[in-house]
Amino acid sequence: MSSNGCSIVWFRRDLRVEDNPALMAGVRAGAVVAVFIWAPEEEGQYQPGRVSRWWLKQSLAYLDSSLRNLGTPLITKRSTDSVSALLEVVKSTGATQLFFTHLYDPLSLIRDHRAKEVLTAHGITVRSFNSDLLYEPWDVNDDHGQPFTTFDAFWERCLNMPYDPPAPFLPPKRIIPGDISRCPCDALVFEDESEKASNALLARAWSPGWSNADKALTTFINGPLIEYSENRRKADSATTSFLSPHLHFGEVSVKKVFHLVRIKQVLWANEGNKAGEESVNLFLKSIGLREYSRYISFNHPYSHERPLLGHLKFFPWVVNEGYFKAWRQGRTGYPLVDAGMRELWATGWLHDRIRVVVSSFFVKVLQLPWRWGMKYFWDTLLDADLESDALGWQYITGTLPDGREFDRIDNPQFEGYKFDPNGEYVRRWLPELSRLPTQWIHHPWNTPESVLQAAGIELGSNYPLPIVGIDEAKARLQEALIQMWQQEAAYRAATENGTEEGLGESFESTPIAFPEDIQMEERHEPARNNTPAAATRRYEDQMVPSITSSLVRAEGEETSLDVQNSAEESRAEVPINVNAQENARETVFHTANRNTQLQHNNNNTMRFRNGAEDSTAESSSSTRRERDGGEVPVWSPTASSYPEPFVDDENGLGSSSSYLQRHPQSHQLMNWTRLPQTG
Repeated sequence: MSSNGCSIVWFRRDLRVEDNPALMAGVRAGAVVAVFIWAPEEEGQYQPGRVSRWWLKQSLAYLDSSLRNLGTPLITKRSTDSVSALLEVVKSTGATQLFFTHLYDPLSLIRDHRAKEVLTAHGITVRSFNSDLLYEPWDVNDDHGQPFTTFDAFWERCLNMPYDPPAPFLPPKRIIPGDISRCPCDALVFEDESEKASNALLARAWSPGWSNADKALTTFINGPLIEYSENRRKADSATTSFLSPHLHFGEVSVKKVFHLVRIKQVLWANEGNKAGEESVNLFLKSIGLREYSRYISFNHPYSHERPLLGHLKFFPWVVNEGYFKAWRQGRTGYPLVDAGMRELWATGWLHDRIRVVVSSFFVKVLQLPWRWGMKYFWDTLLDADLESDALGWQYITGTLPDGREFDRIDNPQFEGYKFDPNGEYVRRWLPELSRLPTQWIHHPWNTPESVLQAAGIELGSNYPLPIVGIDEAKARLQEALIQMWQQEAAYRAATENGTEEGLGESFESTPIAFPEDIQMEERHEPARNNTPAAATRRYEDQMVPSITSSLVRAEGEETSLDVQNSAEESRAEVPINVNAQENARETVFHTANRNTQLQHNNNNTMRFRNGAEDSTAESSSSTRRERDGGEVPVWSPTASSYPEPFVDDENGLGSSSSYLQRHPQSHQLMNWTRLPQTG
């Protein structure tokens, strides 16, 4: 044991001993004190949900065991301020250095910058490292030194960088422990009694921990990877890597994933295995999408709150809590959507194709505010990841320069026969439809009455009729788009006339009200069809996880939903052990408008995007300064929580979409005031 000049290694979302540059730096410097600080209040409205907290608990236990085998325990601290907790550890251990790895969501960037400033002022040497990405966001720019604004251009540059990502390195052979005699561990509570039964089921399907992540990676590379291009769309089978929760918590290094997959690519190329090469390219693209989510979050730090295309702030979202509840409960009347939502609630997991289906239905058919859906995913997904989820929902919504056409509506019936052609996925999660022939499984509303009777189905009773018709949704969407363009035209006219301040203030003074059970800040966008939920609650109903706290359970349950004459007493079961929590403590973390974190793609990626059109857009650059031999943007909080006026459409942002051709103004990016990165 050593107490002189020991180093603190601050673990966050890098819960592994393999290929961890912060841990390796600490080992090389001498004695090490390994620390994890649990401060969920710092995350604001994006505190981890139940399943995410379950994973974190298991992963920390696994990390602690691994560190003890190497020579030192993991010190856990409970705090509401990570920087203050670090100072206490410094004082109690006599540490002289702090090492940690980078995070890229705005809140973490500000917190890390503050940690460097405060600890440096106390004479502590602070160094941080890249552990989460192949390339740092500030290292990937176009020929003019500007950040890319489309994925294809970004990923092409990454694949053609003059140097490969560094190879992963092995765990240290041993760790010299620092003096922790005056630094006791705090007991961390990640679940309450009401959550334990549901959490116990997760252990049957998942094995958190860095070593288990390695096993999952090996299994995928030596098995499903070779047929990934052929099978990745099948929702009813295990055809994806299942690495995304491991990647989110940093249990496996993305560099290791990249290098091992590239080795397979070279091997199959030498063998002339074209299918294998195609599979590798598609899987690496999913890795690239995960990289791009951090890239977008870094360069546009409000991407989890606001659309990146400026005109979308005028879109009149439908504020209907009944729709929202039907979607959450899997009671929309569209089998593929309902099966996906019930799987999500029961398991904390969704195949990436199903994520696309349910999110597209949410924003295009129901036209609910996209951040409602993003926040619900955050509360219920095992692999919840702010950057990936924000990118995914913005892509589906059509608010990215290379996102989906905004007037595109995917019919869940046709999507069902594409991703679940035999209906096995629907039958697994909707037992009330299990006897329905495959011919009708994805559109029971068209099924002959005699077939429904034989299958034991009474539409509107034990399975709902569609809450919104597709034709009706298309008409509503067109009306909403017309209203959006009219609002934007009025805004532009006011801007040209020099009266934009008055118009903007009056326009943005009416925020969308969030459902009562979701105390979440909504941005100032127009609203329509606001249908408040009923005041009564029933025990059978699924509750919405709280935004303000993840640790206190609500006393009441959420209102039941009567959708298209559905009989509540005879409906199919949906999980009722909801770990939705009401506001326990509200901690205001004043950064530049409380930016925070979120995931999704099955395979370590942003889950929604399958392709994007080429386009370019202007993005502001940031000042830089040297740190640890690299160029790092300097971060400082912005004074305003609102973006600056629209950027002029000078770059000719374009798309093959006829819709976007008809509305060239939709290609304008918001000119965000950029936060600085840690120094």
